[in-house]
Amino acid sequence: MDDPSCDPERLRRTYADFRLVNAVVSGLRHSYRRDIRPRLSATRPHALLDIGSGGGDVARSLARWAARDGLRLTVTAIDPDTRAHDFAIDQPPLPGLRFRRAHSGDLVAAGERYDTVLSNHVLHHLAAADLGALLADSERLSRGLVLHGDIERNPLAYAAFGLGTWPFFRGSYICADGLTSIRRSFTYPELAAAAPPGWTVHRERPYRLVLRWDAPGAVVAALPDGPDEAARA
Repeated sequence: MDDPSCDPERLRRTYADFRLVNAVVSGLRHSYRRDIRPRLSATRPHALLDIGSGGGDVARSLARWAARDGLRLTVTAIDPDTRAHDFAIDQPPLPGLRFRRAHSGDLVAAGERYDTVLSNHVLHHLAAADLGALLADSERLSRGLVLHGDIERNPLAYAAFGLGTWPFFRGSYICADGLTSIRRSFTYPELAAAAPPGWTVHRERPYRLVLRWDAPGAVVAALPDGPDEAARA
């Protein structure tokens, strides 16, 4: 998918299929219930930023869930890739959701702030310097909570993803891209070692890591319920 010369139709099918895959592997619904929804209000606006939003399925899910719960949430979803942005804006609009083609640094330069900042499956795409820049930008952009969720590199995760996706997504890049992403992703000790001071790494199911930062003085939502491992850098 990172190849600018990849087949555009297969790429669009991949963006469309992410909605199904992320529903299983992203842990997004759990993160919404545990970390995001407790911060929302029916009367007070809450601004959320989704960095590296791809085809926009994560941003759309969050906007829909908050609307169904009667809570005020505006979602800004950014991605620098023109192909991802074009796919996202071609989908039916939702109230309170907007897509922008931008880097996180562009928003920092503009002085923008959000209550919650998150990303899904972005960290494994980044070199060390780019990871540091993203986390620094996230701290500047967030008034409250930052959640960067990603896959945990694990041979069982690799085998399960390959077996679970190959029969169903042959017309897209889901299987090949997902396996590449798992190979590139962090283990728990690696991400804990890379996390700057003030960031916490949580291991969640299935084979998932969440890198979390809470702004000083912010109200901290409940940390994971059930088995969890965390390391504070």
